[in-house]
Amino acid sequence: MKNILVPTETHEVMASVLEVAALVQRRFAGYVEGFALRPAVPDYVPIDMVSGLAWHVDEKADEETRRSAFALFEAFMKGRDLPEAPAGSPEPGYGWHAKAPAGDMFLASHARIFDLIVLGRPITGRAQPSMASLEAVLFESGRPLLIAPPEPPTTLGETVVIAWNGSTETARTVAFAAPFLREAKRIVVLMVEGWSVPGPSGEQLASSLRRCGLEVETLMAAREHRNDGETILARSQALGADLLVKGAYTQSRLRQMIFGGATAHILGHATMPVLMAN
Repeated sequence: MKNILVPTETHEVMASVLEVAALVQRRFAGYVEGFALRPAVPDYVPIDMVSGLAWHVDEKADEETRRSAFALFEAFMKGRDLPEAPAGSPEPGYGWHAKAPAGDMFLASHARIFDLIVLGRPITGRAQPSMASLEAVLFESGRPLLIAPPEPPTTLGETVVIAWNGSTETARTVAFAAPFLREAKRIVVLMVEGWSVPGPSGEQLASSLRRCGLEVETLMAAREHRNDGETILARSQALGADLLVKGAYTQSRLRQMIFGGATAHILGHATMPVLMAN
């Protein structure tokens, strides 16, 4: 986890996002890059379809958004005594992508060269953090996403819970989580009765990880709550987890929007950092 990307916005979860990124940076002596994440807008916005008049997008407002994001990012990094890393330097530190264009398309493509992307968990009824940005990373970057909870955590990756259902998505996320697993003090493979797809069992995953020199526990949980996501979060909290590893959207997004699902519930309610990939 040497290369960490932090799309930066001025919203209430940003303090937690930056704290999570700093915890990763300190653990792996990495490089943190920030840039101003903002919606993409067309160069011209028509306001009168009859006359053809149009307003030019307010470049001054966009510049102010970028400046605010940079000021927030830089103040946090300096407050943590993290040095600024010269462009192209292999040294740990932080940098800022001043010329990053707007939009989630850039976010998803730029993220492909990073080991980890850190974003805030969306909050119901708030425009930011954006679910669209989060899903752009999950589905278009090919890289793992670390989702920061609303409140900044004080530790990260001491106790790791893997929510295992045998799926391709979760297997991929576990592979991405390897640096965290190697550093963890406790690893628990958590299974929920009736929540699985055809694939290896949690015990088989634990055996595989043990062959890599890791100490791993397994736990089968009864479905104690209304849905699997609630059970996963409740058990993870009871275990004292400060990192939950889970594949994203084993069921389709559309199905989860209509019927709910573990991913949808966790994205709406997690109080701990969550590592996800699809």
